[in-house]
Amino acid sequence: MTIAARAAGSPEGTPSGVPPALELRGVGKSFDGRPALVDAGFSLAWGEVHAIVGENGAGKSTLMNVAAGVYAADQGEQAIDGVAASPRSPMEATAAGLGMVHQHFRLVESFTVAENVLLSLGRRGAVRSVAQASAAVAAKAAEIGLPVDPARIVSDLSTAERQRAEIVRVLLLGARILVLDEPTAVLTEEEAKALLSFVRRLAGQGHAVVLITHKYREVAGFCDRITIMRHGRTVLAGAAVSGLDEAEVARLMVGETLATGGRPASIAGAVSLAVSDLTLAAGPHGQGLSSIGLELRAGEVLGMAGVGGNGQEELVSCLIGLTRPQSGTILLAGRDVTEASPRERRRAGLRVIPSDRFDSGLIRDFAIADNLALSRVSEGAFGGPLFLRRARMRQAAAEAIDAFDIRGATPARQTGLLSGGNAQKVLLARELDATMKVLVAHSPSRGLDMKATQFVRTAIRRAVEAGAACLLISEDLQEVLSLSHRVAVMNRGAVAGCREIGEVSPEWIGALLAGHA
Repeated sequence: MTIAARAAGSPEGTPSGVPPALELRGVGKSFDGRPALVDAGFSLAWGEVHAIVGENGAGKSTLMNVAAGVYAADQGEQAIDGVAASPRSPMEATAAGLGMVHQHFRLVESFTVAENVLLSLGRRGAVRSVAQASAAVAAKAAEIGLPVDPARIVSDLSTAERQRAEIVRVLLLGARILVLDEPTAVLTEEEAKALLSFVRRLAGQGHAVVLITHKYREVAGFCDRITIMRHGRTVLAGAAVSGLDEAEVARLMVGETLATGGRPASIAGAVSLAVSDLTLAAGPHGQGLSSIGLELRAGEVLGMAGVGGNGQEELVSCLIGLTRPQSGTILLAGRDVTEASPRERRRAGLRVIPSDRFDSGLIRDFAIADNLALSRVSEGAFGGPLFLRRARMRQAAAEAIDAFDIRGATPARQTGLLSGGNAQKVLLARELDATMKVLVAHSPSRGLDMKATQFVRTAIRRAVEAGAACLLISEDLQEVLSLSHRVAVMNRGAVAGCREIGEVSPEWIGALLAGHA
């Protein structure tokens, strides 16, 4: 039986005539004129665990945020337990019986678990004190078999403990439909197994669970049915997991074809960056690194694909000198910079485009001229430490604004007033200089429109053709494929595989993204 055939009908064991726990039909949603969901939907039955899978940006979380009242749909219909619903807030969705546990937990860190529950409940129900909230948490945790200590302060909890607290909170608010968004992304293997086993028990108690995931092993081991999304569309709705063809799932996640045109034409030269056995212990809220090894040559782009939260941020932090690894070496143009400071690495030719341009790349309140000068002031490019030649800074900024076509910019304009695309151009103008040897670019076109995205990719392409080496880390698979000479996949803090671009296939990428190769 084909996947398409298995997609029809209700899950095995569901009584006929029982309305779906959740049904979404023809859902459309756009942000700033860009469609995030197009005719998306699926049906969730009571007593089942239903997986929604797809790449980053496929629309999985957006669709469920519509269901949970975080976003209002532009088009489409929604029903909860057979009753038409259009929740205008998460509170309304929970009151209707649907609660969502997001990747970033919505708990007040300075409060205890019980205090967070009391805050969420407000004036509803009989819970009016911290003591009553503690009793309610303890009772619900015992009922569903999920250990939670109501007296613990949230900031003292591990990621797994916070997640359990969030689940109990949502269930106490009345949710019978539970949506879990990438719940195992930052859990250990044992924590993930414990959580997924709980999810199965919860479905067995009559609840309905949506599991948003990229990992096929979780689908195969714990889910009843699967819905696959790609580019905001539902490409497969409600297929039975039993007997599912993993290769077909990988193909549907990634697409029929992989567009790979437009990468830099330069031939790879000498080794510019060599990383050996880079290891880092996992932090309380992050992923560790496990014996990372990679080699990058001048005139080459090595694309690092992967689901967010699998160690990409930690790898960048180690490479640029913000975090010291437990073991391993980093060689930059043959020089050991493992113990070097970020400033020393920059002097050796390392440049970075961080994943969040304003969090760790630019200062919003600074003028454009000041942001462009940040990396050069200490080198004496604009005078000594006690006297800055601001006229020279403004002149250099004006030249950069012209060269990088930074629209609506003047040297004195506050950087935070620029659009995302033009702010990214400021960052590119500062980082892509003549002394750059290695560029670490993390999600360089994230959040940009098509024109700005094309500009960013063209700038990277030209820098590589001029002899720079680029480690491109991105959750956008098409970005990786359009620029890279080689493609690697990062999974759970390790490099899961690496191939020349000509050897990359949809099945290979999809399998490694799902953690099965």
